[in-house]
Amino acid sequence: MGDCNLADLGARTGRCALTYSWSLSKGKSGIMATTKKKVVRAASAPQAEAAAASDWKPTAEAKSKATTKRIIAAVCWVVAIGLEAFAIFWVLKQFGDDGIPIFGMSDGTGALILLIILLVVMGVLAVLGSMQWKAANHLDPASRQNAVRFFVQNQLGAIITVIAFLPLIILIFLNKDMDGKQKGIAGAVGIVVLLVAGFLSVDRNPVSTEDMGYDDQVVAALAGQTTAADVKVYWVKGGSVYHVCEAVPDVNRESSSGKCALTEGQEPPDECGIYEGTVAQARLDGKSRLTKKWESEASQYCGISQDRIDAAKAIQEGGAAPAGDTATEPAAEQSSAESAPAESSAAEPATEETP
Repeated sequence: MGDCNLADLGARTGRCALTYSWSLSKGKSGIMATTKKKVVRAASAPQAEAAAASDWKPTAEAKSKATTKRIIAAVCWVVAIGLEAFAIFWVLKQFGDDGIPIFGMSDGTGALILLIILLVVMGVLAVLGSMQWKAANHLDPASRQNAVRFFVQNQLGAIITVIAFLPLIILIFLNKDMDGKQKGIAGAVGIVVLLVAGFLSVDRNPVSTEDMGYDDQVVAALAGQTTAADVKVYWVKGGSVYHVCEAVPDVNRESSSGKCALTEGQEPPDECGIYEGTVAQARLDGKSRLTKKWESEASQYCGISQDRIDAAKAIQEGGAAPAGDTATEPAAEQSSAESAPAESSAAEPATEETP
């Protein structure tokens, strides 16, 4: 201990570390030299997976197809609202004594028939627009991180349907030129069409960018890949989800119709019973989600190892063991003469601590 004074501690790190370690093991007191190193560990697995899921982006083809569908939806909705305006500002005024005869009938009957026709056509347009909008949202979804935008984007079809019908229905019942029977018939038709169109326009199973990202990660984990870009999945024409192998009952029951292995950019032909392609191709064909039964299918029918299934479950549930946190920890004391010089040569300047 005589040579290991503080003045030359840095020059004799290896020899001193050995001496101090021996001193402590014998119960002697002394100054213990330790090296503090900043250990930066990876972010926890659930955090990394959540970040990757939220960063999911649709393919260029999916984005283009979604844009086309949204344009079609917008056109349908604009026409429906235009018909609503026509009914409000012209048709409802034809029920009075000054009304123009419609379909050769001047007692308001022709106007009533035209009004009912407009209500039905408006309902059809509202539903067609909503179907296109929902399909677009399953190709290019919103993120759940913005709850208001997520709700509005997914339920816009139902919102537009209310806008297209509610003002007209209210004005039908407030119209002073219509008799009670005419109001009852037109109002009842309007309410029924509104309820049916609204029911069909609601998206009861909306998807988000996070859902898409997690599904991609699960598929990749089951395949033992880092990404799902080239992993093949399977689906049938009449289904709404895709599966991880073709041996599962939900897919295999269609095998009599033949299987089509799709190439990149190929449109799914109608004559196939089973389709094989990438996740992106399945989504383009309207299968936006991985089946909820993927775990049982993977273990019972697809021959996927339990390790891969457990890895996929951890991703989906966000329960994977964390890799660690960012921390600063003291380096372990050197306990042998062989390790002391090697450690000291690469160590940062020593910091004195009192045990």
